[in-house]
Amino acid sequence: MKWTHAVLAVVGAAALWPAFGPAQGAAADDGRGGVHLLLNGAFDNRPGGLVDIDVQGVRGRGDVTVSSPVFPHRVTLAPYEHRAPAAERGHHARPAIAMSARPGSYPLTVRAGGRVVAEDKVEVGPPRRPRFTVTSPGEVMRPGERLWMAYDDLFPGETGTAFEARSPAFPAPVRLAHDPSGADWNNPRLFSGGLDLPASVKDGTYKVTLTGPGGREVDAKPLVVRAARPGDRDYVGRARGPAFFGTSPTSGPERARTHGHTVPVGGTVNVLWRDSSPDPGEESRLTATSPAFERPVPLKRDESKAGDGDLPRYYGPARIRHGLGEGSYPVTVVSHHGRVRKIGQLVVTAASSPSGVPGSALVTVVVCAGLAALLGLTGVALAKSRISGPAA
Repeated sequence: MKWTHAVLAVVGAAALWPAFGPAQGAAADDGRGGVHLLLNGAFDNRPGGLVDIDVQGVRGRGDVTVSSPVFPHRVTLAPYEHRAPAAERGHHARPAIAMSARPGSYPLTVRAGGRVVAEDKVEVGPPRRPRFTVTSPGEVMRPGERLWMAYDDLFPGETGTAFEARSPAFPAPVRLAHDPSGADWNNPRLFSGGLDLPASVKDGTYKVTLTGPGGREVDAKPLVVRAARPGDRDYVGRARGPAFFGTSPTSGPERARTHGHTVPVGGTVNVLWRDSSPDPGEESRLTATSPAFERPVPLKRDESKAGDGDLPRYYGPARIRHGLGEGSYPVTVVSHHGRVRKIGQLVVTAASSPSGVPGSALVTVVVCAGLAALLGLTGVALAKSRISGPAA
């Protein structure tokens, strides 16, 4: 834990200003009789860690410096807010504790124009061996979740500058880099990086290997990945479907039926799926499959106003294969990384002719009509033969 320690210098303007004045050096006076010293990192430091030092209220000319046995040399603070009122001006630095510093409590002294204007102490703890962090003990990651990794080698003798994390669960190596603006700004040797786990990664325990310069293996940690299941606290899926509706202007998702929908061979039907909360990334890979379809059908999110007030819904058009026999065919949708599997039944009928009469019925009609015409012609010939009688 990092602490911010603020100290109000007891040396007032009345004691310092007459001694050297504006022309001789910096005076410690913020209009309230003292100088403010703020230390971020006064406690819980390790050798090599950074201490953020901010001094406010120093007026006049001259360097503002900080010295302590934990620093290899005296540190000169840089001024900031030149155009601000005197009380808001300050001096800042972020020096590193020497790697050779032993555990203990050390004095820290601030000087302005050569005079002591504030004092405090810096606590230093023991060094800590390098540590690679992937997840906390017992933590389980979900497919599609963001994974952050860190390598802390703030330890004497460590000098690496490039690290990578590799795993069969990752699509590519992940670079771990030092970010001075991150949460651990006071650790100059904290390297971190992250990625979104692939939505398609399967359940299992994966090895995450950290490599350093030259590809040398530095450390390895386990990574447990498991999709949420019904009963888990984070499982919120409420899947419904598949249902079916036609492609005519009078049809739509509101009229979708889970049973009894018919479609002719060679026709098209829309497959509908509802889910209140798909797994991360699942919206881009929801698919309906069936032996009746020419190919698997991607189900896309319905962004229309018609979906307001309903569960999020996804649908796509499926073409029925030619040459398919009549009957009931299963339509399957798998979601939540295989934890949800639902099957609907689609009834396929014979192909329709252009007139709307089924093809097999049309053939029967044509054959019957031909036979009737043939019989009619034969009857006419016989009638004529009877009327005319035998030739004279």
